[in-house]
Amino acid sequence: MKAKFSAFNEAFPYYGGLMVMTIVFLIVAQFYPLAYTIAVVFIIFKLYTLYFFRDPKRTITTDASAIVSPADGTIVAIEDFTDSPHYEGPCKRVSIFLSIFNVHINRSPFEGTVESITYKPGQFLDARKSDTSELNEANTIRMTTPKGPMTVRQISGLIARRIICKVEVGETLAKGEKFGMIKFGSRTELYLPVDAQICVTLKDKVQGGATIVARFPD
Repeated sequence: MKAKFSAFNEAFPYYGGLMVMTIVFLIVAQFYPLAYTIAVVFIIFKLYTLYFFRDPKRTITTDASAIVSPADGTIVAIEDFTDSPHYEGPCKRVSIFLSIFNVHINRSPFEGTVESITYKPGQFLDARKSDTSELNEANTIRMTTPKGPMTVRQISGLIARRIICKVEVGETLAKGEKFGMIKFGSRTELYLPVDAQICVTLKDKVQGGATIVARFPD
């Protein structure tokens, strides 16, 4: 059975640890007032943890040809390739940069079955740069859809240090379904067939599952 992705489960180890440290320093502050300052710092980090792991509800389009964004963020590249190690044959690539202020949940751009998942260790460079696509730690998810093959790549960034993927080979994802996240700043890439009609432009802000980034031709 597919393990459903839960932002709460991913946040709990961080939030729980910060909660314990806050309580400890509030107790210590009864004897050493300076500890109040440290406790406040932990409270700030707790609030940011809740903010970072937020999971806003998204309305998924019923448009049968629409391909939705696999992540929140900013479109930093739209490219055409005659070949790619992450896609069989010519393709289009849409790259999304996720800052530490974006929702970091990844969603399936279209309904389809997971064909393969390939994890590659790597560096943790600034994910806004195109060369990080091949240099950074990454997780490549190839999918078979009713309209053709599709690939989603989760790529770590300068701050990110962990890629979460809760789907396995052979499992089917619905359009907009949550399957994982990249923690603390990253890049998500979407590889599409060459006949896909791109609906976004550079520097557009997109929302995972809600923004239509491309369409299959009728």
